[in-house]
Amino acid sequence: MDTLDQQLIALLRVDARASVATLAHKLGVSRGTVTNRLRRLEDDGVIVGYTVRLRPDSQPAHITAWTSITVEGNQTRKVISMLLGEPGVAAIHDTNGRWDLLAELRCANLKELGNVLERLRLIKGIGATETSIHLQTYKLA
Repeated sequence: MDTLDQQLIALLRVDARASVATLAHKLGVSRGTVTNRLRRLEDDGVIVGYTVRLRPDSQPAHITAWTSITVEGNQTRKVISMLLGEPGVAAIHDTNGRWDLLAELRCANLKELGNVLERLRLIKGIGATETSIHLQTYKLA
């Protein structure tokens, strides 16, 4: 996947119902380019479907995890761009301290989480990661 593919996926994550014409306009490419890239991403199994986003508390049967990420050198923007195109990444947060970024992951099961983590480790510019799985939430009344 190149930068255009990542940008296309990022737009679809915001609005999976966006028309090809709208996507092409936002990306500054032709509708044919968008159609061909969508077809290739679907054929390659990168895009496996289109769905709706629900409030986090309306999805009890999923796994949430947080991955702390260190970025090598001056590659933060590139890494963020790649993370935005990753279907398992629900949000990315810029942080201070030991870690540069915090990625919130949402997956259907542990196998899917493992696949997401494997893809994250392949992103050039990521130096190290540490992942914690969300077990339970405690709220103050």
